[in-house]
Amino acid sequence: MKHLFFIEGEEAAAQAPAAETVVEATESGVEVAETASPEQVIEQITNPENIKESVDKLLSYDFGELVNIIVDGAVNLGLKIIAALVIYYLGRWIIRRVLRFMDRIYERRNVEISLRSFLSGVIKVLLYTLIILIVIQVLGINTASIVAMLASAGLAVGMALSGTLQNFAGGVMILFLKPYRVGDYIDAQGEEGTVEKIGLFSTEIRTVDNRVIYIPNSTISTAVIDNYSKGEMRRVDWTVSVEYGSDIEKVREVLLAIARADKRVAADPAPVVFLTELADSSVNFSLRVWVRNGDYWGVKLDFNERIYTELPKHGIEFPFPHVTVDLKK
Repeated sequence: MKHLFFIEGEEAAAQAPAAETVVEATESGVEVAETASPEQVIEQITNPENIKESVDKLLSYDFGELVNIIVDGAVNLGLKIIAALVIYYLGRWIIRRVLRFMDRIYERRNVEISLRSFLSGVIKVLLYTLIILIVIQVLGINTASIVAMLASAGLAVGMALSGTLQNFAGGVMILFLKPYRVGDYIDAQGEEGTVEKIGLFSTEIRTVDNRVIYIPNSTISTAVIDNYSKGEMRRVDWTVSVEYGSDIEKVREVLLAIARADKRVAADPAPVVFLTELADSSVNFSLRVWVRNGDYWGVKLDFNERIYTELPKHGIEFPFPHVTVDLKK
């Protein structure tokens, strides 16, 4: 039942631009028209007849029905929450199983370690996103509106995270172009070490002194990379300086004997010795041998000691600065 109230006469002309309905009392309360003035609103709300009608409706309401509605709503909400929790934890269990299954496939297909971690990260993010959307749907929230909201915010988020997206794109380029892999020893961006992990957004490098360095993929993918592990074999060079007057053939013979005595040195290509420079105070020789990549540093450091100890045994001395002082009376 609706009660319509009209304001007529001079007072209406003064308070409203037109003589029309300004307040409408309905069963749910008092509805005020947009053209009503504040004084008219207060007058109609404080009208004793309207207040009495609202009180009568409240007293006549069936509170048992209200309790039943609240209980039904609480039970329904509780069941939805329980179902959402079950789906979430079940989804986590399924994701772990899927990732383990993918690991077995990687091993069977001999997929590179770097590609394994990257793909597993992408799959994990996608599956968790799917589970969250399902949970939201079970709770009764309209996922279409959420997806629309995420889509509308995607541009702003993309601009804010442009650097992160560039790192992700750089990681994809690294995995497909393969300038380096996990386990390779590289020199990039002024940092040198072994690649521990190629992640979604950065590459993890461990240096020889056990420091861990994270280089953004967007930076390292466009940088100059010196990959020492790309080839199976690697050449080791030494520059050996001896005094002027030393026997060239004896120097060459001693250096080649040192190289050939080590089983880590490859026979093909064979070790070679060259006279590379006649310096101001020394004659410089270059010893070059080929070894397996993993033996590089061991051979490099061992030969430094052997060269230092073996040459003097054959009467070959190392040069050092001399100062000649002539005294005149």
